[in-house]
Amino acid sequence: MTTDQALTEYLLRLADTDMVLAQRFCEWCGNAPALEEEIAMMNVGLDLIGQARNWYDYVAELRDDGHDADFLAFRRNEREYRNLLIAEQPRGDYAVTTAKQFFFDVWHHLVLTRLTESSDERIAGIAAKGLKEATYHRRRSTEWMLRLGQGTEESHRRLTDAVQNLWRFTYELTDTDEIEDQLAEAGIGAGNVGDVWRAEVARVFAEAGLELPEPARHFYMDGKNGKHTEHLGFLLAEMQYLPRAYPDATW
Repeated sequence: MTTDQALTEYLLRLADTDMVLAQRFCEWCGNAPALEEEIAMMNVGLDLIGQARNWYDYVAELRDDGHDADFLAFRRNEREYRNLLIAEQPRGDYAVTTAKQFFFDVWHHLVLTRLTESSDERIAGIAAKGLKEATYHRRRSTEWMLRLGQGTEESHRRLTDAVQNLWRFTYELTDTDEIEDQLAEAGIGAGNVGDVWRAEVARVFAEAGLELPEPARHFYMDGKNGKHTEHLGFLLAEMQYLPRAYPDATW
């Protein structure tokens, strides 16, 4: 695979993961446990959409096939999406959202930090801008992990259940494939952040009183290469309905 092809795939993974997570956050609109949390979650979602837009714009330039960021977000099918599996998992209760976002935020912060030193100036610039937001996201989800883990017996139980249900998808956060390794060797991508991610997660788990599971292992699904769970199709059907129903509409 050429460097440009690998780069396009890599950028789609970043963009699609941001976009799908943002859509999951939108599902909390009007359903959050507190008004302040609803505002916070909507702001996180908007941050992720903005980051996704920046990655999509770069992909559109690299592909140069006449398709813009809106097309990439709203007109591709499920198998063409490259988001991490953990992003597409159902919203669940607030403990599920907290655990999912924490796992992602730790990974995202590490990846963007490394990408600020990418030899690709466009990537470095986008990462530097997104890192400011990712730093807040990581701090916020970490605080909620501690609050739920150290809270009531019920909050601790719910968080434990959420971790157990989501943990098997974390292998995509800790393992890399040929595309990521190729770009890391070229000084473009972030490379493997698995060891640092595990250390940070272990630290927070210990403080929250949670038991750290054994490292997750790769299984037959692979979001990075378009092999998704059944949940993504339903999410895209809702997210893409208007652009597909009215493809030539202008606003």
